[in-house]
Amino acid sequence: MSFQVLKKLTFIRSSFLLRFQSTINVIDKGTLKQLPPSLLEKAKDYTIKLYALDDLISNGTILEHEQQKLYTRLKSINTSLLQYEKCIYEFGELNLLMKDPSLKQEAEVELNNLVPKLNKNSEDLLRKLLPRHPFADKSCLIELRPGVGGIEAMIFTQDLSNMYINYAHKHGWPCSIVSQQENVSGSGLISSILSIDEPGSFDKLKYEAGVHRVQRIPATETKGRTHTSTAGVVVLPQMDNDVDVEAQERKFKPGEIRIDIKRASGKGGQHVNTTDSAVRITHIPTNIVVHMQDERSQHKNKAKAFTILRARIAELENKQREDKERERRKEQVTSTDRSDKIRTYNYPQNRITDHRCGLTMHDIASVMSGERLDVIIDAMESREIELQSKRLLESK
Repeated sequence: MSFQVLKKLTFIRSSFLLRFQSTINVIDKGTLKQLPPSLLEKAKDYTIKLYALDDLISNGTILEHEQQKLYTRLKSINTSLLQYEKCIYEFGELNLLMKDPSLKQEAEVELNNLVPKLNKNSEDLLRKLLPRHPFADKSCLIELRPGVGGIEAMIFTQDLSNMYINYAHKHGWPCSIVSQQENVSGSGLISSILSIDEPGSFDKLKYEAGVHRVQRIPATETKGRTHTSTAGVVVLPQMDNDVDVEAQERKFKPGEIRIDIKRASGKGGQHVNTTDSAVRITHIPTNIVVHMQDERSQHKNKAKAFTILRARIAELENKQREDKERERRKEQVTSTDRSDKIRTYNYPQNRITDHRCGLTMHDIASVMSGERLDVIIDAMESREIELQSKRLLESK
């Protein structure tokens, strides 16, 4: 079937769906999540783009990398659209049967059974229609640092680091410690940087960015008083996995970066203070500084420092874009600003509360082991979808 014929059929199918959806008369409309006509029009446009790429493939054209990525996304959207259309048609037919007194009771049962399926298809399609984060397909770096609370904050930082490592293992994602500075005078971590080398992990874990607050009785507390401590989490997209240091250095303009080499300090054995292995890279336009001394090799430290530098620059540039979009919308949109306390872990009450989406759980152990962290992340995804769809409709 030619592209022009498919395009015409898409227009007919879309018009029929919009008319058909508008005639549905549900007993309780509040239970049914139908997509707005503007979003269905958007889905129709994507279907036409999919058919255009199908036409190229059928004519022997080899798609470029970006076209292949677009084709995969469009194919997924079209699959969800077809499932949504099928449910809407079934819903409309059952509504017609409701008019027949002899079939009304049976049709009502079928309608109630169909509502959850239709709502799930609607949410799935909506998620795919919304604009994706520019770094959605990237793997990620997670930086953790203690906030207020002294040694207890350092211990909490280590707990969070272990939580993300366990979460990555639960999903079968490659995870490694890029850099880690332990508290030499006690327990806990002064800083930690984790690398999760799974495409798409940034999109999943980006909601973890912010200040995490813990309320619990420290092991050193003799009077049983509850202390409050914090730890900061930053989630960065990994812009590349290029281990060629010279290649990474060439990606910056002359004079844009300054590289200082010095001797490592702190714990580490014989190589400390004897070899020039520590690296400090300064990005002059943004004044971002990265210091790395975990490896005995200067070359490896420089490679790690470049990876972190590029991730921090990408995060800064994306934040600047988001700020400009927010100004254009002239509304205050809640974000994962690091000054916000996004989540509280209350150990005496076995309670975790995410202050952004309002979710409360009473199962700290399962979340800290990484087993149930997805419950919080899924709740944040649902909230983000709701906010994005609202903004998208308001912009129409």
